[in-house]
Amino acid sequence: MIRALSPRTDDNYHDPVDPWVWWLIAAVGLGIPLVLTAMPEFGMVAVGAVAGAITDALGAGVVLQVVVFCAVSVALIAVVRPMAVRSRRQQPELRSGIEALKGRQAVVLERVDHGGGGRIKLAGEVWSARSLDPGQSYEPGQQVDVVEIDGATAVVM
Repeated sequence: MIRALSPRTDDNYHDPVDPWVWWLIAAVGLGIPLVLTAMPEFGMVAVGAVAGAITDALGAGVVLQVVVFCAVSVALIAVVRPMAVRSRRQQPELRSGIEALKGRQAVVLERVDHGGGGRIKLAGEVWSARSLDPGQSYEPGQQVDVVEIDGATAVVM
């Protein structure tokens, strides 16, 4: 005797899990190392797994699901990762303190040479200064570029 199985019977307990659920489990599993290691690549592969789940939910076969997963993951890694690396390497736009003074122009107030003892006006303040090049000197009124700050002395060229 064959009996019909209804969704409410205990006989359906061992039915296989839909593939989209496995894709979402994989996405969550990839999200854990993303949070623990702060490696964005895991997040990009997790998004690929979500794309695989969506592909299954739309009724596509397993082969297409894997192709979509791979394509989305590789595309995100190839496009987003270089932008993230570039963004991480860029200096912040807002510089403060000594870093904000490097690269600025100043006006020589007293003769500046490599031996020190000269004075410049930099960002509205008077600074002691010395020349970067040993043979170079700057006379009052000339504009100079600040290369670095060494203690309380601006190194100019």
